[in-house]
Amino acid sequence: MAYSGHPGAGGGYYQGGDGQIDADELQRCLTQSGIAGAYKPFNLETCRLMISMLDRDMSGMLGFNEFKELWAVLNGWRQHFMTVDTDRSGAVDSTELQKALTGMGYRLSPQAVNGIVKRYSTRGKISFDDYIACCVKLRALTDSFRRRDQAQQGMVNFQYDDFIQCVMSI
Repeated sequence: MAYSGHPGAGGGYYQGGDGQIDADELQRCLTQSGIAGAYKPFNLETCRLMISMLDRDMSGMLGFNEFKELWAVLNGWRQHFMTVDTDRSGAVDSTELQKALTGMGYRLSPQAVNGIVKRYSTRGKISFDDYIACCVKLRALTDSFRRRDQAQQGMVNFQYDDFIQCVMSI
């Protein structure tokens, strides 16, 4: 496993001999980089989701440019989380989540936010790790929707197989 400089200050990132980073390597890298700060480190499933969000060649790994993009996105999401986690509990409630998502440009109905909270919360609170997993899925689904909504009418049609590929790839 090689050690290479990453876009964050003072650190590096781990990659296998193939010049790519898989979920295990990403988890180690993000843990050692301290990007999660005082929050609990990312679990392996969240790392898999992060890779799937940017894995344009469907290799199951990220190249350096994809990793740089992920690093920038993660830093932005972390800033939104820290802004709304005013009590510094390491978790957000539905109101704080709504503020974070709105700050990132997502306009979701209260019902959609409620569904997200039900899916990602424990006792009504969403941890940083689960917040990142939620953001990954929301971004990937939104990107997929926008690619298919070429007329920009807010409506798309999916073939069954396309729908399954879309939701299972994230």
